[in-house]
Amino acid sequence: MPPKITADMAPRVPSEVSVIIGKVEHLASRTTALQAKVQQAGRQEALALAGLGVALLESLTARARAEETIRSTIFARYLSASRSRVRPDRRSRLRRLAERVLNRFGAIGRGLIILRSGLWHTAIPGWKGQVASFLAMVSHARRGPDPATQPPVLIDQVWYLKTYPGVTRAGLSPLVHYLLAGGYQGACPHPLFDASDYGEKNAADLAATGLSPLVHFVRVGAARGLNPHPLFDLAWYVAQVPELIETGENPLAHFLRVGAGQGLSPHWLFKPAYYSSQLASGDRPANPLVHYLTEGSARGLRPHPLFDPAWYREHHPQSAGSEPLSHYLRHGEDERLSPGPWFDSERYLQNRRSGERFAADPLSDYLLGGAWTGAQAHNGLHVSRYYAAHPELAAQAITPLEHAAAQANPA
Repeated sequence: MPPKITADMAPRVPSEVSVIIGKVEHLASRTTALQAKVQQAGRQEALALAGLGVALLESLTARARAEETIRSTIFARYLSASRSRVRPDRRSRLRRLAERVLNRFGAIGRGLIILRSGLWHTAIPGWKGQVASFLAMVSHARRGPDPATQPPVLIDQVWYLKTYPGVTRAGLSPLVHYLLAGGYQGACPHPLFDASDYGEKNAADLAATGLSPLVHFVRVGAARGLNPHPLFDLAWYVAQVPELIETGENPLAHFLRVGAGQGLSPHWLFKPAYYSSQLASGDRPANPLVHYLTEGSARGLRPHPLFDPAWYREHHPQSAGSEPLSHYLRHGEDERLSPGPWFDSERYLQNRRSGERFAADPLSDYLLGGAWTGAQAHNGLHVSRYYAAHPELAAQAITPLEHAAAQANPA
């Protein structure tokens, strides 16, 4: 049986050790209290940051709505001013017969066909300008399929001859060929005029007037706000050039004449500077959009940080034979197609709260304002947290996915 330990036999703790133990216990108590305060402060800071994040997103949403209102207002003024510029026309069977007869009279007859179409832009006002223009039309018709000439119309002479080699064999200029036959056979007169898309969207009016798509666009469509190509949005472009309200110049003609050179954007999904930065400095084109449609898309060059043509072709085989971005704009809404690895359309639409939509297809909706609703389109990337790490982006209203994609895939 072990010996019983009495109080007198218990080891005595030195007074110095007792003091130390007391201090440790006091420090432990204070540490616990401080930890509680730190946790409380952290919660308050998190709440404050969350409140700032909500306020920031609300501000950016309001900004997006204001920008949309401004664009709509400018475009409404453009449409109102353009009513008087509509030049209705009708191409009946009798007129087609007359044009075939005129074609037999050579350059003069073909000059009359061009004159009647209304496609030729006359720079000099008055009857002297009309006479000078007609003489220029006759001269143009006489030169036939000469790639060295470019008439003042929305037809790309070189591109048309390359795309439709039969025109050269026929001995006609691209303009005359388009007016007599090409326009009614689905020919596209220019890389920035999609005859199929325009014809499909305006089939009833084209059938009623008998006009070809380009003639309809120049005489009627542009004044009514009809887009010539999925990647050229008139409302978006006119908002950047409000003086078109007064001048009445065709927006697409303005873009081809000076707008592209000034770096103006034809569509929110095409960023000219970003696209051009993917090319060597000596290879940067005068018109980035034309370059993209005729060459860059096939090479996989990106028109926007969030749209990858090569990825799109691989993941959406139904787009075969179509330009990827144009295909997305036509079918992205109905088929919920994703435009690239950075943007999951299905995820975005599932997280998108009901309410005002900024655009039809998911990516356009995100870029034009949906990003600020808090809907996530990419795993692990939160809007307000991203802005906390990159506060300079908020002032520019650059969406987090745009910035992250551009950083991950530098041009």
